[in-house]
Amino acid sequence: MAAITNAQLLTKTAKVKTILVSQPQPSSENSPYNQLIAKRKVTIDFRPFIHVEGVSSREVRLQKIDISRFTAIIFTSRNAVDHFFRLAEELRYAVPSAMRYFCQSEAVAFYLQKYVVYRKRKIYVGTRTLEDVLNEVVKYKDEKFLLPCSNALKESIPTALDATGINWTKGVFYNTVISDLSDLRDVYYDILVFFSPSGIESLFHNFPDFEQNETRIAVFGPSTKKAALDRGLRIDILAPTAENPSMTKAIDDYIALANKR
Repeated sequence: MAAITNAQLLTKTAKVKTILVSQPQPSSENSPYNQLIAKRKVTIDFRPFIHVEGVSSREVRLQKIDISRFTAIIFTSRNAVDHFFRLAEELRYAVPSAMRYFCQSEAVAFYLQKYVVYRKRKIYVGTRTLEDVLNEVVKYKDEKFLLPCSNALKESIPTALDATGINWTKGVFYNTVISDLSDLRDVYYDILVFFSPSGIESLFHNFPDFEQNETRIAVFGPSTKKAALDRGLRIDILAPTAENPSMTKAIDDYIALANKR
């Protein structure tokens, strides 16, 4: 089932007035969502459909992980950064200054500064994707790599790491948990925005009888798109694409058409 075309959009859909984004509200006043609100005169609410809960140091030990054995850490998200250093503190492990950090994106690397003095550490940064930072990882095959991650790790990540031939270990340091959305049962939004397969799972866990009808579904990324299609949802807004590299740009373009009439 493919996303509807612009021609179908003009004849099938109602105007957009309300949007629910399945993520926490951005802290920055300059958020693109605030710009979208001002430009399109729409109401945008934010509500995480999933949340993260850290595992205990005991659970880490049960995974037979001794973080002192590792000489390099691969971070794919800010959650991974938080929970690695949380557990290091709980385990009373002083992370050595010689530790190498490989960050999937600049955003993750910037966030790492919350815990380390950036200019005094060995930090390697990818442009945006895991493949980007793996180009740096393969230069250090003598290191012992730890990947702090959630219980909902994408299957593509272990596959990509195995393909490099490095010595690496997965550590589940936090769990992705479905949030309780029962208070939204009788609330209607014109657009629901999703960024992960877990968000789609949360929707149907909370509302197993959910029917899309005229609700527009916006998804970010191929894995979220697949999860939505697998659930029989009609995808109305898709990002990133060549025309719409960001979700806010995709929504903006959609509203321009839907609200034109």
